[in-house]
Amino acid sequence: MPRFAANLTMMFNEVPFLERFARAAAAGFEAVEFLFPYEFPAEAVAEQLRRHGLALALFNLPPGDWAGGERGIAALPGREAEFRQGLATARTYAEATGVRRVHMMAGLAAPDDAAAQARYEAGIREASAFFAPMGIDVLLEPLNRRDVPGYLLDDFGRAAAMIRRLGLPNVKLQFDIYHCQILHGDILMRLRDMFPIIGHIQTASIPLRNEPGSGELNDAAIFAELDRLGYAGFIGCEYRPANGTEAGLGWFAPYRPQR
Repeated sequence: MPRFAANLTMMFNEVPFLERFARAAAAGFEAVEFLFPYEFPAEAVAEQLRRHGLALALFNLPPGDWAGGERGIAALPGREAEFRQGLATARTYAEATGVRRVHMMAGLAAPDDAAAQARYEAGIREASAFFAPMGIDVLLEPLNRRDVPGYLLDDFGRAAAMIRRLGLPNVKLQFDIYHCQILHGDILMRLRDMFPIIGHIQTASIPLRNEPGSGELNDAAIFAELDRLGYAGFIGCEYRPANGTEAGLGWFAPYRPQR
């Protein structure tokens, strides 16, 4: 049976962030994820997880100036000191919450920018070495350029080839079904091919990024395939509820754990 993590950046936005943990637990989720926890003290986030019996599936490393349009700094030459400080900041939250996966965003750069690609791969190696002693995986996620114009890592095949070439045991692919369908399609075959290097999976309907089951894909068939493949991690629900979070949770009823 698939296990799902509510993405608290997108779901339960009807209440402030620290109140969303209670809403997720009440809805039946065993885990949560989110983009960035850094507006809140690490212990405050950890307390919400403990209080509501939730696991933390994932969060992102600091992305640079998010409000100003940056989408990661790992591939940006000249930002090395800030990148390394971001690793240290993320470690504080990882230690407090017990998370075992962090997503490292690449940043905005042309795919053929040799300097950006070299810096990105150097950053991957640094992050891998930094988090390996903590047993934490560093995840790389291709993003479609419709939602994130100019993003460096915009191809699942290229991402998979790089991960395999680098051969770092704790560097894995973050397979977002929404992004993959927009970029390439052929979801089931890509899942089968890339499954050995996948560290986390996320889902949303296509094309509007709403609840599973509301778009062009057979989401139930995809979830069944993940069961067949033996995926044991959480599936992150990184979607925008169409008409309120609780009102849109009908898709989740067959998967809700019995407590």
